[in-house]
Amino acid sequence: MKAPAFWSDPSSPVGTLLAPLGWLAGAYALARMRRPAPQGPLPVICIGNPTVGGAGKSPATQAIAARLAASGERPAILTRGYGGSLQGPVVVDPARHGPEDVGDEALTHAALFPTIVARDRLAGARHAAEQGATIIVMDDGFQNPSLAKNLSLLVVDGAVGLGNAHILPAGPLRAPFLPQLGLAEGLIVVGPGAAGEAVAVQARQAGKPVVTARLVPDPSVIAAFAGRDVLAFCGIGRPAKFIETLGEAGIRNAILRPFPDHHAYGEEDAARLLDEAARTGLPLVTTAKDAVKLRGGPKREALARAATTIPVVMDFGDPGLIDRFLSAVRPRRA
Repeated sequence: MKAPAFWSDPSSPVGTLLAPLGWLAGAYALARMRRPAPQGPLPVICIGNPTVGGAGKSPATQAIAARLAASGERPAILTRGYGGSLQGPVVVDPARHGPEDVGDEALTHAALFPTIVARDRLAGARHAAEQGATIIVMDDGFQNPSLAKNLSLLVVDGAVGLGNAHILPAGPLRAPFLPQLGLAEGLIVVGPGAAGEAVAVQARQAGKPVVTARLVPDPSVIAAFAGRDVLAFCGIGRPAKFIETLGEAGIRNAILRPFPDHHAYGEEDAARLLDEAARTGLPLVTTAKDAVKLRGGPKREALARAATTIPVVMDFGDPGLIDRFLSAVRPRRA
């Protein structure tokens, strides 16, 4: 679950040696993406990314859903439930489902919006319509041809960009970037960084709108830690992003204990974190995605009580452009 180091190094010979495999994989992925997709019963907004790994899709999904809800829509979030066992379609119930059932991201979505987990995305879209949704925001699935999209926005981490710009397994790209971008309506670059700026330049040259964004912690929660040191732990695509977000919000120093993306915390993990917090006297902080997985054992439950969850929201640099995207997709009311 951890990206190999050569994915971020364009000069690495490993990426060059594996590049032919990437060309084959990319050609297959593009052919699959270009297949005609079945139309669902509701408009579909897809929040995807051109690479594997965390880029900010989930916060972007929630921010888009929030803007739709504020405009009078009844959005449902649709996800395949990565890491969960349920095939779906099923409405996620945080009181009944755990991360082993529906995955961690689905649980964080369900705390905010009606959320459907479905391996079969067309079946999931139909289930969302039956539940009374008026529009779907799909977290991931850009490369999947099982459901037609009315709007696709690609999300890129500004600090990482496209990595070494090679295709799996030579690099993090799921398919060649520009052809992927050609199938989307716009690009969201999350956070600062030269790598993200370079991707934005490519997008603008291709005639695609670019929106910058940043992750902002809930001020009512983060204020208690301003100017302090903390012990942070998380299992997300790029754990350093959590530290950057905390630093921008005023945390003096965040000692990071990273775990692989979608990590299932065990009792030993929890015990080590609790022991370190007791030894150092530092408060524990974590992400919403990690907090939902702290259950099922005495040490994990103790860690859940000891750690403060730092919710984040996505702040768009040009919310007007986002709203123009959405207004073109929203179903017209009689």
